[in-house]
Amino acid sequence: MALTITSQAFSQNGSIPRRCTCDGEDTSPPLEWSGLPQGARSLVLIVDDPDAPDPKAPKMTWVHWVLYNIPPSATGLVEGVKAEALPEGTKEGLNDWKRTGYGGPCPPVGRHRYFHKLYALDTVLDDLGKPTKAQLEKAMAGHVIAQSELVGTYQRSR
Repeated sequence: MALTITSQAFSQNGSIPRRCTCDGEDTSPPLEWSGLPQGARSLVLIVDDPDAPDPKAPKMTWVHWVLYNIPPSATGLVEGVKAEALPEGTKEGLNDWKRTGYGGPCPPVGRHRYFHKLYALDTVLDDLGKPTKAQLEKAMAGHVIAQSELVGTYQRSR
């Protein structure tokens, strides 16, 4: 069975609910995963938007959430999960608002895609403090044994 990540809040390429965005409560969506490969020692979750600031002329990838060292015994995250309720051992990195935690979709223009990327690693990473996505990806290099992604979309109503 392949590694898969899903959400009860939206389907693959479906619209992310308003409550999970800056126009709502800005709560993280519920996420579930299955199919961890044998030898997985930890998981990484990165949520980002490659369409920033405008899907017709993207200039950067905006990072919304960074989690690492999620234990392989975890099978998902509840909606609106807070730092103190993350699975034991899970560490948080910095998003592009320069803070830890989830920051929901808040696109300035157009319909953006939000990639919820789950990686299974063959190791538990050293404590990286509060790494950026780039720092975490560097630490993960050579340790990814499986990956999956769930893409959701969002466009603000003006």
